[in-house]
Amino acid sequence: MFKKAAVFTDIHFGLKGNSKVHNQDCEDFIDWYIEQAQAAGCETGIFCGDWHHNRNSLNLTTMDATIRSMEKLGKAFDQFFFFDGNHDLYYKDKRDVNSTAFAKHIPGITFVDEITTIEDVTIVPWLVGDEWKKLRKLKSKYVFGHFELPSFYMNAMVQMPDHGELRAEDFANQSYVFSGHFHKRQQQGVVHYLGNAFPHNYADAWDDDRGMMILDRENNKEPEYLNWENCPKYRTVKLSQLIDEADSFIKPNMYLRVNLDLPISYEEASFIKETFINQYHCREISLIPQKSLEEISTQLDIQQFESVDQIVAGEIAAIDSDNFNKKTLMDIYNEL
Repeated sequence: MFKKAAVFTDIHFGLKGNSKVHNQDCEDFIDWYIEQAQAAGCETGIFCGDWHHNRNSLNLTTMDATIRSMEKLGKAFDQFFFFDGNHDLYYKDKRDVNSTAFAKHIPGITFVDEITTIEDVTIVPWLVGDEWKKLRKLKSKYVFGHFELPSFYMNAMVQMPDHGELRAEDFANQSYVFSGHFHKRQQQGVVHYLGNAFPHNYADAWDDDRGMMILDRENNKEPEYLNWENCPKYRTVKLSQLIDEADSFIKPNMYLRVNLDLPISYEEASFIKETFINQYHCREISLIPQKSLEEISTQLDIQQFESVDQIVAGEIAAIDSDNFNKKTLMDIYNEL
């Protein structure tokens, strides 16, 4: 299927309310990705899901950036494989309505909307229904997907709980499994989460291991990860640290959340923001008073937080009544 592939995932066009700045970051990343791929001699490109962020609607400025970027990708490679993540789908449990199917009409792009095996490579878009059961029988050496596997970190602090479906151990026949979905780059056994294209928010603070992966199967090399050095970066620091160590860690295009551990006036705070933004070309500096920090409870176990989907599923499962069909209720919820 390929000799040398350049792979990335989770770019999320349209994030931050269709921010013009974010969409420009996405386009800049695409340019960097293509440049690195061509320099490495990659004839194949692969995108592993979550191209768009908003599953309900598409802004025209976001669509404009999307089409321009897809056309670049279609021209840059002999073949470019593209499949959906959960954010690209209107329904969580169906793939028939999505925001990216038009990609099949862009020359050079192969849009994959079902589990597809080509030679010893299987491509798996966001799984729906009981499709996860099929993966235990896969014999392909390489798998590219958008999986939600337990025990991996969804971000720097929160691990995905086990819901009794697909697990990393189910890929017993594979040499490599590459996945999008979780934004932190990480590996367990044969499963590699690639990490999002670049940091998107403070969940990615102090973690700039984001970018792309090159897989050279012709020479049987291990995956090579490349970081986008000019990516937007997120940092959380104390004011005392900012004053003493600014030159060592502040970079252009950085977002800073500064905890005020020193007493300063409003005028001093305004001066600090203006000075650091102008001097270091930061995008944003947020000053957080110590009082606000003290009001935030530190007794909460973040790992116990549940998503809305998990909460609803749990409540429906707990219903004890002969008047309601739990499966029907879940189907109705999944259609919303």
